[in-house]
Amino acid sequence: MSYQAASWPSLLPLIAAVCSLCIALMMLMMCLFMYTKQRKKAYIYMAAAFFFIMTYEGLNIHSALGTAPALGATSATPQALQLFSFALLNTAVLLLYRRMKKRHFWMPLLFTLAILALLILPAVLPFPVDPLWQKVSFDLMHGAVIVLCLLRIPKKIGQPVKYTIGLLTYAVWAAMKTASGYGLTMPPALNNTVPFLPVVFYAIVFFVLFRRIVELMQSIYRSSITDGLTGLYNRKHFTKHLEQYVEQQLKIAVIFCDIDNFKKLNDTQGHAKADEVLQQVAAIMQEELDGLGLTGRYGGEELVALVVDRKVKPAQVAESIRARVASETIVTISVGFSVLRQGVQGDELMKQADQAMYRSKTTGKNKVTDYRSMKEASPKSKEAAAGSPA
Repeated sequence: MSYQAASWPSLLPLIAAVCSLCIALMMLMMCLFMYTKQRKKAYIYMAAAFFFIMTYEGLNIHSALGTAPALGATSATPQALQLFSFALLNTAVLLLYRRMKKRHFWMPLLFTLAILALLILPAVLPFPVDPLWQKVSFDLMHGAVIVLCLLRIPKKIGQPVKYTIGLLTYAVWAAMKTASGYGLTMPPALNNTVPFLPVVFYAIVFFVLFRRIVELMQSIYRSSITDGLTGLYNRKHFTKHLEQYVEQQLKIAVIFCDIDNFKKLNDTQGHAKADEVLQQVAAIMQEELDGLGLTGRYGGEELVALVVDRKVKPAQVAESIRARVASETIVTISVGFSVLRQGVQGDELMKQADQAMYRSKTTGKNKVTDYRSMKEASPKSKEAAAGSPA
């Protein structure tokens, strides 16, 4: 039957193969692009897998167009390509979520050698080999790989339900294809559906890869703007936001906190305990500033907060942080804050809050100081000093 005179059902394998080829090409390009950005070996594995899938689907297209021999049940090369690409693809999905280990390199290599052995043995053995033996061997190996992937991979990746559905779809396709290869007939409606099951599987793999790429990009961005220990914004990102708010002349306030006797805590109870306390204080600050502003780690045991909600009094927020730290942890903090005034720049506002914190630190610790109260008290102090008897 010529391609022009082909009936609609006979064109379904061709349509399915073209869809699979398009998805594979798109995935190949995406993986190569991501590898240039992140150098993650999983992308190379997946790119190689989709290259072989493209080769396999290309053979299917030639077969459907009648320009090549049909891919019969005893055709070993397409079976080998399909089996190898499936195993390599699952290895790549696993490596998207797990570190590269030696077995992740050796297992695909040994698997490849086994496939090559099944392809080459019939040609090198001195006696003829029944093609059925070769087909049965590939089918058994294919089934074993599918079962192994279903048992091992979904529970080790971040999208287990979605990927399990994909693997089950692929398993149904492989079972139907195997049954058809051994002469079992299926209803026409079911037979027309079979070619599109791999398309569903590849589409699911595409969404798994896309979501994982988004997760990795978000993680990279998050690590570039936050402190690894506390999860607060790092100094650079916090300062960037501060400058933006100052440029807009919004009514903001900076709260500067320093953990009292932190060096002594490090020396007496160790770095692990000190880090735990630092995380506790950071968590309290995040909770208190939730919806009101943002928090950051300025350096060492110095933590800062930016209050941007006009309805909230910075003094109340600062006192709430101080009181919670004193009651919920084994340390206390010295706190200072300053409200933005006209003509003040971001770095100056930060220095004012730091000076207010230093006043708290040097006048008893575990207290809150308003920078404005320091400035108002200075003239009074000078007058008192001038009026006192010599």
